[in-house]
Amino acid sequence: MNKLLPGICLLLAPVISRATDYDLTSPDKKIAVKVQVTNTLQWSVTYNNETLLLPSTISMELANGPVLGQTPVLKKQQRNTVNSVIDAVVPVKQAHIPEQYNELRLNFKGNYTVCFRAYNDGVAYRFETALGKEITVKNEPIQYQLPENDRSWWPIDGHVSPTFQSHYEYGFKDTSIAQISDKLYAGLPIYLSTTKGTKVMITEADLHDYPNQFLFGTNGNALKAQFPPVILKEELHGDRSTKILQNADYIVKTSGTRSFPWRTLIISPDDKGLLENELVYKLSTPNVLQNTSWIKPGKVSWDWWNANNIYNVDFRAGINTATYKYYVDFAAKYGLEYIILDEGWTRTTLDILHSTPQLDMPELLSYAKSKNVGIILWVLWNALDEHMTEALDLYASWGVKGIKVDFMQRGDQWMVNFYERTAQECAKRQMLVDFHGAYKPSGLNRKYPNVINYEGVKGLENSKGGDEITPGHDVTLPFTRMVAGPIDYTPGAMINANKDNFRHVFSEPMSQGTRCHQAAMYVVYDAPLQMLCDNPSNYLKEPEYTQFIAQVPTTWDTTIALQGKAGEYVAIARKKGDTWYIGAMTNWDARKLDLDLSFLGSGSYQLEAVQDGINADEHAADYRFHKQTVTSADKLTVQMSKGGGWLGTLKAER
Repeated sequence: MNKLLPGICLLLAPVISRATDYDLTSPDKKIAVKVQVTNTLQWSVTYNNETLLLPSTISMELANGPVLGQTPVLKKQQRNTVNSVIDAVVPVKQAHIPEQYNELRLNFKGNYTVCFRAYNDGVAYRFETALGKEITVKNEPIQYQLPENDRSWWPIDGHVSPTFQSHYEYGFKDTSIAQISDKLYAGLPIYLSTTKGTKVMITEADLHDYPNQFLFGTNGNALKAQFPPVILKEELHGDRSTKILQNADYIVKTSGTRSFPWRTLIISPDDKGLLENELVYKLSTPNVLQNTSWIKPGKVSWDWWNANNIYNVDFRAGINTATYKYYVDFAAKYGLEYIILDEGWTRTTLDILHSTPQLDMPELLSYAKSKNVGIILWVLWNALDEHMTEALDLYASWGVKGIKVDFMQRGDQWMVNFYERTAQECAKRQMLVDFHGAYKPSGLNRKYPNVINYEGVKGLENSKGGDEITPGHDVTLPFTRMVAGPIDYTPGAMINANKDNFRHVFSEPMSQGTRCHQAAMYVVYDAPLQMLCDNPSNYLKEPEYTQFIAQVPTTWDTTIALQGKAGEYVAIARKKGDTWYIGAMTNWDARKLDLDLSFLGSGSYQLEAVQDGINADEHAADYRFHKQTVTSADKLTVQMSKGGGWLGTLKAER
């Protein structure tokens, strides 16, 4: 819901001068956009007079038709100023999001418009067309011309594919833009840092019926975009891998009368500011669901990470009714809203209409309902696509609360539409959606707020088979992938290791870094659907610690970035109701942070924290609880071991 405040102004002006430059500034005047209309259409961006984007061409190539943006003839310009508030259905960072921007709309001969917006925290443009029933877009050439010496935390994918097939689970390498090869591509968002330290995130928003944008290097100071083409012929390999046999020579066939995705630059003076940014959400289509009261964010007890390797029970653990009742009991004990039945619960991965014989689904669902615990079911995307109506009707009849859809691994137009179709069909049945094997969030979670989380992140599950999930990686994510939207990283490891004694074990996995490094993720990471990934048997052995992480909310009224530097450390404060929560994490360097508590209200607060124990540098699972009274005048000293973390709650004293 948008609440428009007074002060919307509208200016229509015929083009009667020879001027070819059109300027747009953010409401706070710090960001300036210049649009140049000559024989091409170009835009450039500055922040506090620092050049962030050099003149870069804007165009769209249509099949058997014109190139929009080439030899443009301007008919009129329109300017709007908007000052509003968005009430988030699922408040990821803020319950009430200020929406302030200035807008420039340039309407060109040929029935198309290019719309530019300047917010205080970023800028964006997009095409809008009025070209009839259907058009074919061959390409949307985008090149970001950047100043010299810009650097990036460049996303690195170990499964680079010429057809852009990927899990979109990236590591990040600190590198200069000029060193990025024209043969190396990455999915959005892309983090940039200027020589003055200003941060820019390249991403997109309001992605519907259109392929994802990917960026390549140019062996120079520019990045160029490419898009997955429409797939004409494909075949299934195994149960989940698609081999693309033939592509079209175009990227989309779509309605000729529509708006296209926003090409977005998020701007911040420092890393810390990226932690509060919600520009992707602000640019996306508002909620279309009339009834959202059934959408319940929350925490989940998850089975796949711990391989159902529970113990101290009198039944054989595995994918069976008794084991999942055990998960239900654990979730009920600690107030977790859901459990997930991941891969293995169905008769086969492609037969998603029948459970494995060891599972009595009606009995399990009835038991979970009696304990006020919801059940979410894992499904392969291709099996869901083939049986969507039948499967979702069946799950709804069982009382299932949501699905985890996995292994999409593509970003073409058809797959983008599959995401939206899944969101829509699940919403009809009041079911949540958690997308895995997925590209980054790009606004669908605003239009369909039952889309509760996305993977598209190199998360903790990779520790079961490798050593890439380091504390340094963990403190890079909030400033890179998370800027686009929520991340299903799946925290909560109870077996923790320092750098020297970590090893990957599939059935009893461990994390790198301390126990409190894991605990802090419940505040630091945006995740309205958040996992407790480890073995319930492990959690039950440490009830005080488990209760402490279980009580942390998953949605927030307010988010305040306290400190942060990508790849090094992060500290965030969040408020829910009357309680504040603070999470802090560091890389492999031990670190002390002095946190300003001036955001607290008047009066004193009772702080309770879980922090690295004195021996956490040797035994990473070492932690201790700490209590003290604080006020807004205090500085809070947070001491973290190498690979460490800190989690605290602050409750107002009555």
